[in-house]
Amino acid sequence: MLATLTTLAQADAPTASAWSLFVQSIDVFTGVLVIGSIAAVALLVQCLLEIRRETVLPESELERLGTLSASGPRSEMVSYLRSRSSFPALVIKSMLHAEDAAGKDGLSTEAARESAQLEADAQCARLLRRIEPLSTIGNLAPLVGLAGTVWGMILAFTTIGAEGGAAGPAQLSLGISKALFHTLLGLCLAIPALLAYGFLRARVDRLCDEATSRTNALVERVANRIGEQHAGVKDASES
Repeated sequence: MLATLTTLAQADAPTASAWSLFVQSIDVFTGVLVIGSIAAVALLVQCLLEIRRETVLPESELERLGTLSASGPRSEMVSYLRSRSSFPALVIKSMLHAEDAAGKDGLSTEAARESAQLEADAQCARLLRRIEPLSTIGNLAPLVGLAGTVWGMILAFTTIGAEGGAAGPAQLSLGISKALFHTLLGLCLAIPALLAYGFLRARVDRLCDEATSRTNALVERVANRIGEQHAGVKDASES
């Protein structure tokens, strides 16, 4: 008897594939999760292309800046840095801009180092801001999925109440499964997004540490040159 009832229940229960559940669960919450998935993929690709050693810390620029900071004229260094946007180029550029802003009085060595440190911190913060949306998407996706599930459950039980409780277990289970599908979508978005954020965060930390370390030698040479010019101007004014 029990086996017969089980067979009848399975025969009466509607079958639903993952795609059919997705189609049936389409609403505002599903749309938000789909848009979030597209945005996460686009952001991941963009970050992978931008946050690389070749763009943040190119060897050719390090070698050229090393030569210019050691013996090259200031005008040539300014001309070279004008179209560069790598980490060391922006740090050295900030020192030269600070020297220009100081005017005829010049800039001390300590002030030049401080300007470089501020720019290095700003560049590390900029790289972290580039990947921060992935963390936001990963943290919000489960909440959006949960909200969609709660809304779907409300609709399912409202339908049962409107029918006077006449809905069968099969119909109820299908409604609940469609509601829970939102949670699944949210998790399918959150888990890869947080994994990608963790991977990129480690890459940013590693690149920032290496870029800061390798730029320090350039900063010291440029700061010493700026300090010498400042000392020369100071001695000339005193004499």
